[in-house]
Amino acid sequence: MASADQNITVQFKQEYFNTRFPFDPLRSEVWKPVTEYIQQKYIAPDARVLDLGAGYCDFINHVQASEKYAVDVFERLDEFASDGVKTFKQTCTDLSQMGESSLDVVFASNLFEHLTHDELLGTIAEVRRVLRPDGRLILLQPNFKYCYKTYFDDYTHLQIFTHMGIYDLLEMAGMEIEAMHAKFLPVNMKSTLRLKVPFLSLLIHAYMRSPIKPLAGQMLVVARNRLPVGLRDAQRTTQSTS
Repeated sequence: MASADQNITVQFKQEYFNTRFPFDPLRSEVWKPVTEYIQQKYIAPDARVLDLGAGYCDFINHVQASEKYAVDVFERLDEFASDGVKTFKQTCTDLSQMGESSLDVVFASNLFEHLTHDELLGTIAEVRRVLRPDGRLILLQPNFKYCYKTYFDDYTHLQIFTHMGIYDLLEMAGMEIEAMHAKFLPVNMKSTLRLKVPFLSLLIHAYMRSPIKPLAGQMLVVARNRLPVGLRDAQRTTQSTS
């Protein structure tokens, strides 16, 4: 029975890519400017970068890096990864192929809301282990505060995150928030892609830099692999009195 249940789960995860998240070549037009924006601010071109829940590899294919890795349970991951991207078809809770402090940046887009509580904590623990001290975790994540009406249209969403909730979660896990953009991008680009809007990349560039963001429901979170100042001070106090 356990084997049958496992097979059903695997099939369910793969069918997600056929129904809710099918491949669209136009998606690259969205990811190219988004990746350029994030790289310019937070990722050095010689960084070692891991894309968690990489899917169709839209982010990792576009980013400039000295080492590029992609992790996902998606069975066709290899088909979409560009040359130079090393792929691992596995869960994000086990990054044992990667050494301690071996990465400069871990990126994840629309991943955390699909994990159980235990999977989430296990993933964050693994991220902290593989990130070098002061390395960056970069999250592109639905912000429930701004997209609550459609949040559970995706039947695989298991958890709710707002920008304040993710802030507290990462601080609890021992990371320091470097940047928090509560409203960064619209949640769902499907309708935009279907319309085949001309000059889409230019529009996205302008949108990300605009102070006015209509329909924005995704947040961009950047955290450093170091204790927040308050926790560092508390730790020093504890050490000095022990």
